[in-house]
Amino acid sequence: MPATVPPNSSLDNVNQTSSSSPKSPPLLPHSQVVSVLIVLVVTVIILGTVVGNVLVVVAVFTSRALRAPQNLFLVSLASADILVATLVIPFSLANEVMGYWYFGSTWCSFYLALDVLFCTSSIVHLCAISLDRYWSVTKAVSYNHKRTPKRIKAMISIVWLISIVISSPPLLMTKKEEECLLNNQTWYILSSCLVSFFAPGIIMILVYCKIYRVAKQRASTVFVAKNVMERQPSQSETCFVGNTGTCQRVRELDDIDLEERSSSSKTKTSRLKPPAPPPMSLSKTKVAQMREKRFTFVLAVVMGVFVLCWFPFFFTYSLQAVCRENCTIPDTLFNLFFWIGYCNSCLNPIIYTIFNRDFRRAFKKILFQTHKHT
Repeated sequence: MPATVPPNSSLDNVNQTSSSSPKSPPLLPHSQVVSVLIVLVVTVIILGTVVGNVLVVVAVFTSRALRAPQNLFLVSLASADILVATLVIPFSLANEVMGYWYFGSTWCSFYLALDVLFCTSSIVHLCAISLDRYWSVTKAVSYNHKRTPKRIKAMISIVWLISIVISSPPLLMTKKEEECLLNNQTWYILSSCLVSFFAPGIIMILVYCKIYRVAKQRASTVFVAKNVMERQPSQSETCFVGNTGTCQRVRELDDIDLEERSSSSKTKTSRLKPPAPPPMSLSKTKVAQMREKRFTFVLAVVMGVFVLCWFPFFFTYSLQAVCRENCTIPDTLFNLFFWIGYCNSCLNPIIYTIFNRDFRRAFKKILFQTHKHT
């Protein structure tokens, strides 16, 4: 939600670049060369965001490897980024280059509400994704049966509902003038930053730390079990020599085995040679587990990049609300921070491409087929 008063502005005055009326515009806030550079860079960001996230949506719906229900979260997240690029960033660009709000008070209210909505929905999406991953790790069997498209769509609906509730105040609390600014009161700034970024961000980080711990514990358990299985033959040889401690453990196992073997011959055969699971079923399970691990890592990267992109803006915005004139944060630096936040909208497709083979294949297939048809 970067449509805010720069940190060096007073409580009641707007910044120098947005105080005049559209009929008598002030001097441009940037030189002509700088304005052209800003327009070019932001245009690249908009095009990259739209194209990249459209590819994500198409890939999830057309690639067999990406049709898992949980990937609907990525579709919804990509849709939010597309809406940011089409409904928010162009107007922020015009405001930045022109130095004042040209589009009227009505659209100003909706623009600010949409800005808060899409930023909040992005981080609430990531928070929901982290909870989904946590449940899939800690309750693998029971939760994966419940992980249906209907359930995921219900969770996505809740995410958007929460985001709409959080973003509704700008419709009622916007300054109805040419500057198009959010409410500048300290309580509103701190509460909006807490609800839109810091609280879901902390939840997200804590959940992923929990996922990491569970995964680490499971890895160590598998490692210990593997070592025990590898040592069993040598333990039986030691038992034969007469080592009391090891012999007792192995004899207990042998007694259990003998009891099992004392049943019917059919049961005996089945226990000595347990039926191997069908190769296709085993292969599919292994592939699904590998994909789950890869996606968990990729989504951890996505969340980390989101926090890195938006933290500078929310931190300086909150700091300015607390200390006001005592904080000397240059306007240029403050503006740079919120534009870095906007850049996050085009980074997710790049992350998917770099770190996920399934997305790489899907993107290549889409682009290749499009190029072939043209």
